[in-house]
Amino acid sequence: MLTKFETKSNRVKGLSFHSKRPWILASLHSGVIQLWDYRMGTLIDRFEEHDGPVRGVHFHMTQPLFVSGGDDYKIKVWNYKLHRCLFTLLGHLDYLRTVQFHHENPWIVSASDDQTIRIWNWQSRTCISVLTGHNHYVMCALFHPKEDLVVSASLDQTVRVWDIGSLKKKTASPADDILRLSQMNSELFGGVDAVVKYVLEGHDRGVNWAAFHPTLPLIVSGADDRQVKLWRMNETKAWEVDTLRGHMNNVSCVMFHAKQDIIISNSEDKSIRVWDATKRTGLQTFRREHDRFWILAVHPEMNVLAAGHDNGMIVFKLERERPAFSVSGDSLFYAKDRFLRYYEFSTQREAQVIPIQRPGSTSLNQSPRTLSYSPTENAVLICSDVDGGSYELYVIPKDSVGRGDSLQEAKRGLGSSAIFVARNRFAVLDKGNNQVLIKNLKNEVVKKSGLPVPTDAVFYAGTGNLLCRSEDRVVIFDLQQRLVLGDLQTPFVKYVVWSNDMESVALLSKHTIIITNKKLVHQCTLHETIRVKSGAWDDNGVFIYSTLNHIKYCLPNGDSGIIRTLEVPIYITKVSGNTIFCLDRDGKNKTIVIDATEYIFKLSLLRKRYDQVLSMIRNSQLCGEAMIAYLQQKGFPEVALHFVKDEKTRFNLALESGNIQIAVASAKEIDDKDHWYRLGVEALRQGNAGIVEYAYQRTKNFERLSFLYLINGNMEKLSKMLKIAEVKNDVMGQFHNALYLGDIQERVKILENAGHLPLAYVTASVHGLHDVAERLASELGDDVPPLPEGKERSLLIPPSPVMCGGDWPLLRVMKGIFEGGLDGIGKEAVDEVEDDAGGDWGEDLDVVDVDVLQNGDIAAILEDGEAAEENEEEGGWDLEDLELPPEADTPKVSSNARSSTFVAPTPGMPVSQIWVQRSSLAAEHAAAGNFDTAMRLLSRQLGIRNFAPLKSMFLDLNSGSHSYLRAFSSAPVVSLAVERGWNESASPNVRGPPALVFNFSHILHTIPLIVVESRREVDEVKELIIITKEYVLGLQMELKRREMKDNPVRQQELAAYFTHCNLQLPHLRLALLNAMTVCYKAKNLATAANFARRLLETNPTNESHAKTARQVLQAAERNMTDASQLNYDFRNPFVTCGATYVPIYRGQKDVSCPYCSTRFVPSQEGQLCTTCDLAVVGADASGLLCSPSQMR
Repeated sequence: MLTKFETKSNRVKGLSFHSKRPWILASLHSGVIQLWDYRMGTLIDRFEEHDGPVRGVHFHMTQPLFVSGGDDYKIKVWNYKLHRCLFTLLGHLDYLRTVQFHHENPWIVSASDDQTIRIWNWQSRTCISVLTGHNHYVMCALFHPKEDLVVSASLDQTVRVWDIGSLKKKTASPADDILRLSQMNSELFGGVDAVVKYVLEGHDRGVNWAAFHPTLPLIVSGADDRQVKLWRMNETKAWEVDTLRGHMNNVSCVMFHAKQDIIISNSEDKSIRVWDATKRTGLQTFRREHDRFWILAVHPEMNVLAAGHDNGMIVFKLERERPAFSVSGDSLFYAKDRFLRYYEFSTQREAQVIPIQRPGSTSLNQSPRTLSYSPTENAVLICSDVDGGSYELYVIPKDSVGRGDSLQEAKRGLGSSAIFVARNRFAVLDKGNNQVLIKNLKNEVVKKSGLPVPTDAVFYAGTGNLLCRSEDRVVIFDLQQRLVLGDLQTPFVKYVVWSNDMESVALLSKHTIIITNKKLVHQCTLHETIRVKSGAWDDNGVFIYSTLNHIKYCLPNGDSGIIRTLEVPIYITKVSGNTIFCLDRDGKNKTIVIDATEYIFKLSLLRKRYDQVLSMIRNSQLCGEAMIAYLQQKGFPEVALHFVKDEKTRFNLALESGNIQIAVASAKEIDDKDHWYRLGVEALRQGNAGIVEYAYQRTKNFERLSFLYLINGNMEKLSKMLKIAEVKNDVMGQFHNALYLGDIQERVKILENAGHLPLAYVTASVHGLHDVAERLASELGDDVPPLPEGKERSLLIPPSPVMCGGDWPLLRVMKGIFEGGLDGIGKEAVDEVEDDAGGDWGEDLDVVDVDVLQNGDIAAILEDGEAAEENEEEGGWDLEDLELPPEADTPKVSSNARSSTFVAPTPGMPVSQIWVQRSSLAAEHAAAGNFDTAMRLLSRQLGIRNFAPLKSMFLDLNSGSHSYLRAFSSAPVVSLAVERGWNESASPNVRGPPALVFNFSHILHTIPLIVVESRREVDEVKELIIITKEYVLGLQMELKRREMKDNPVRQQELAAYFTHCNLQLPHLRLALLNAMTVCYKAKNLATAANFARRLLETNPTNESHAKTARQVLQAAERNMTDASQLNYDFRNPFVTCGATYVPIYRGQKDVSCPYCSTRFVPSQEGQLCTTCDLAVVGADASGLLCSPSQMR
């Protein structure tokens, strides 16, 4: 049993499958009716109007209706689209047991504990017939799927078959008067609508269920006598055929399977049993621990069943429907109906090859599960679940394709999984011992190989390789070398699909697709809510896969989308061009033609094949919100622009891609204040002063216009703005414009007219307009404001602009790939704008001499409609359409190209990025500020894990290889990279490596960040590491010795080891003198004598040292003994462990620091090196890189 869906709820008493949708109704003992989507596993709706248990429920075949009957004696008809009960049918006097719609007529049949069966017309909402005859509760009543019959089962131990033919005739409108007359007579004199055709007696207890066979004249019934009985009927009689025994308690429901020749029954003994209807023997039993079964439902068209029990329901299949198949080049081998069949993709020809099961041996779950084909040997391996997992090997005779009649004896064997791994070798999984047996075509074991992980299935992974699956991972295993080539953690993998070139593989789980390369290096993962069924690679490296209800695609970067919906699930075998070859659940070959445009378009974008993108835009109907959103998301708004007709979307895309001309055209069409404002912002960002001006003019944004003219230094237009403000009587606007112009007289005049005489006086006197100041002072009289004493005055004069004139200079750039090629498509507006570029905006912006405008004209165009003063000397600007001077009457996007679009130049690569691009030197990465890559390099080269001591050096390197310039007070500081070996003749486009600065605080910490030029210097650096290491180790031991006052033996050992560090001669003499002294004091005369001898061999320059050594030697010769035993043998060469300070003698195992090469005892592996405090002991590292010469 394959459980597809399970619910937990109150006891389920009624079930019904929808004929088309993946829905099931479950009526509960609690009175609730649930509507579930068993494919998605979601509860769609609940219907709660019945009072008490609902025992019967049924979907209508075609209408959005279902009917229910409950213990409240009511039959309710519901519309699931309206989510409500349409009406209630009343008439039964006791509990309703079952309700069912008729497949053609508008009838409902209901069975009740009131011992009657009623037939209702749900359109007229009346009862049209009452079938009486049973003398106990009627447990079930069902229409025949084709004929005019009803079968009923009752606790009176009988099954009755009723003929309702006359009822059908009665409801059909009679053709002539005679028929109509006879019908009236029969109604007058009590004609009968339904008659009992047969009464089937044979059960010893009450019968709970009876059902018709969908096509044959058979009835099956189940009763409280624990038996299932099979009955046959003909025109005149019905008789018992056989009894199926096996249930241990009351049989609650029994049915024929819609597709297969089997009977399914369930019982209160907590089991579901499956019976062979022809042999009438039990095939399978499924048990539950604690739940009694009450009801069964069989899907009318699909191989799906459902059973209701005490705590919910299960939707299940009896066996897998996926046909076993194998694709080889142009051919497909697959198993269907006990035959191996062959299909050729190119000719679409199919043929039977050989029989693979003995006729009559069909049994549940014994059909082939997998199929593996060896093209050179023409051999087929078929695996199935027979005997707990077994395989059959067939060698196909060359001439048998198309005949398919010669039954050959297969070579068999046990094994849950078997596949070809070479031309004439196949691997069989021996799960018990976790090994594979390699066999030849004679079915003889050639070789055995243990597997690296607990494996429950093997798949092909190229010649000689296996892909082994365990619960949570897959592994690629090389059978020859017995090596693991790849390993990946995955959900439980069900199917494995290799690309045609064997470079990529798709691992299919229940709800996941993982795409990796041939070494199982992960590329992308897709999650699906609906079960994934199959997949195949197309010729472009796109993975096409099917779920239960869609065909979808997955691009190499993990983007996916729907190609089309499916009515029924399919199993994709091959994808060729825009044709999908597949098998359906019946094992029939189908071809589906798909529209691959969308995913080919996305793939071309992904692979930067812009020529293909262009031709697809020109020739195909690619559009839709999703495609536009995709292009925007992937950073191609300029491409999306060519799909869009909606002006607002075009405007947004044009702004995003910096395409000012199209934005202007769209803004004209939309003509909305907000859009003009946004256009102005983008044009300002691009430094396109002409269009900024135009946008501000359209929105009458005078304040911004004035400021724009100020920063552009356009004094002529600023003075016009002043006049406009005057005409509009905008005092503040006038004052601002006068301020921007630096026109002191005008400012004084405005302040005076506004009545601010003190301000006017101060302004005039500060700026040296003494005549005006005197006149104003006489007007003010005693109120003349005093000017501050002894302060330096500063004049309010506007700053001169940085750059006078029009647009900012633009960088000359090539047209983008999508520009010229797309000019001819999409919107006419694009062409209009291109033509406009010459100066068509002149219509709106005709330049009118200010003096020529009449006062009346000004008044007419003022926004607020106020009339100008009669005696105004000058007119104003045309405010509706503000002009530009003749020399700049059209804003141009670029002075050098009549291009439909502007392509912003791509920014150059930062110097720091250039430094790290080809460098493997940690110091150069640190100088560039890429600390993480510098740390990764040091970890890889020297095994360093502790970076805390290097932090200050990293920061010194970074700041020391940059210089900083301050441009303006408001502008950010500009950092400049300082390069090593720069000279004036160097090309500006070729960047040198960074100049490096150091703080030699700790030699070992600094060396990883040193960069030198020559190989000789590299050797010197490496030598320096060794020297430093020896000294650090020796001094650490000496410090340790001085701490140990109470352990004289350990003190002597450490002093002795210090003498074996590779020190320079003067320092070695001091170490030997020290060791000699320590040992002599501790009465270890023999050891002290050894140090004295070594000291004298160095020819000490200090005479007192030599004298002491000779005295020690003389004393020792008299008594050559040691008072205490030391862990020290000077005759046996050794190195000292850097952590435990014990000798590691020649021949003993040790591990070393990958950076400073200090040696350690094996137990220190994985610890931080105590000498350099940087690297991890025993780490795998490539070695120090400190010069570009090492990389050449």
